[in-house]
Amino acid sequence: MKIRIINIIMFCYCCNLAPSCNHAQQTKGLQAGDLLFQNLDCGQLCDAIETVTEGVDGKDFSHCAMVVNINDTLKVIEAIGHKVQVNSLQNFFARSGDTAEIKNIAVGRVKHQYENLISKATGNAKQLIGQPYDDAFLLNNQKLYCSELLYEVFKEANNKNNFFVLEPMTFKNPKTNAFFPAWVTYYKQLNKEIPEGQAGINPGLISRSNKIQIIKIESFK
Repeated sequence: MKIRIINIIMFCYCCNLAPSCNHAQQTKGLQAGDLLFQNLDCGQLCDAIETVTEGVDGKDFSHCAMVVNINDTLKVIEAIGHKVQVNSLQNFFARSGDTAEIKNIAVGRVKHQYENLISKATGNAKQLIGQPYDDAFLLNNQKLYCSELLYEVFKEANNKNNFFVLEPMTFKNPKTNAFFPAWVTYYKQLNKEIPEGQAGINPGLISRSNKIQIIKIESFK
């Protein structure tokens, strides 16, 4: 029960809330294959993630997702809560408030020379719907966390060759070189060792990839 509570807090499981009417046209300018990077502002764990990961243009991101086309409607596939799931764009954007210009979200688009991978990547993402969420943030354990989902679907589309790069993960405060207390508590509840130094990926790292470009959407209104 405690693990579930932490997980809900960490990922701001407000995706189940009804969207505001102000988000009705937020799909304008988006297309299948776009990557969404979001600052969830979900407390100490998100703060810890953002402290040790750098996003594009110095922005802070603690979550990411992929835009897909399902039944001629743009949706979001994301690893959040307990599994990989489909959510509406309206619900996704609603997490970041009702402002006319949502500053906590960035949109990445795969560069032209890699466009041939988009269809395969979105198809791969659809096949992973329902896959369990990776609470421990470990690769190759039949579970997926948000940025790992994007990493895996593009790797599969790229003939099983890495498309986005991996880096050693850290859960330590760079100012003190000590583990963030929130991570100590989190992994204690999981009854697992903190995977310090193991290969992993994060939203900020993907947002800085030279394989994508950050695009400006005309309006989030």
